[in-house]
Amino acid sequence: MSSALNASSDASAVFGDSARRTPSARLGVAVVHDLVTAIVNGEVAPGQTLPPEEKLAQHFGVSRTVVRESVKRVEEKGLIAVAPGRGTTVQPTTSWNILDPVVLSVMLENDDALGVLDDLAVIRGSLEGEMSAETARRRSEEELALIHTALTTMEQHVHDPDVFPQADVDFHFIVMTLSGNQLASNITKILFQRARSSSRFTGHQSVDAHALTLEEHRRVYEAIAAGDAEAAQAAMRAHIIDSWQRRRLPTQRKP
Repeated sequence: MSSALNASSDASAVFGDSARRTPSARLGVAVVHDLVTAIVNGEVAPGQTLPPEEKLAQHFGVSRTVVRESVKRVEEKGLIAVAPGRGTTVQPTTSWNILDPVVLSVMLENDDALGVLDDLAVIRGSLEGEMSAETARRRSEEELALIHTALTTMEQHVHDPDVFPQADVDFHFIVMTLSGNQLASNITKILFQRARSSSRFTGHQSVDAHALTLEEHRRVYEAIAAGDAEAAQAAMRAHIIDSWQRRRLPTQRKP
């Protein structure tokens, strides 16, 4: 973090005249993204205040109206709080809406140590493990056939790097949907789909890795078919953690 930020509770050093950009046709979407990025990567720390509208408008090369609307969008995401007479203050991470597409995307963009994706694997393992267990408890024969069809598609395309990843996703989504836990399913799908757009998440992919992934999915299916909720939970959780470790870039592992 810069010394200018450490020396003041105001973020003018980040968005000041010295950093002014050439005016361009920047839209509110880009302004929101840049404001969120400045907060997520620590350029503007919790407790600091953003510069006034006029200075932000000069920095981004947009009108004060665009800045005003952009600040509202960022406030809705929980990253800042606007208080009359006290300005716009950056909020702690505990207030952020992590499921917001922009917030999550920016966090992934700045996740050089892969800590966010490490946490995501743990969250997915927990939620999908529970949903797999519930699917094992409640699945009908017709629903089991849907899971088997998804597994068969994976088997048929295990050597096809263009088709196999989507077949993998389809298997997970079917198991989650059949669990009947709509809230957990929706949260997990949001996290997964956003992470999937990051090259850091996809990491290393190979046909050998696909074969291991297929075997792990087969274990999940067999546990669900047997109605063994505990085994289904353990198999899904282990698969998610292990598959992430296989994809995780080795040069960016935690010390």
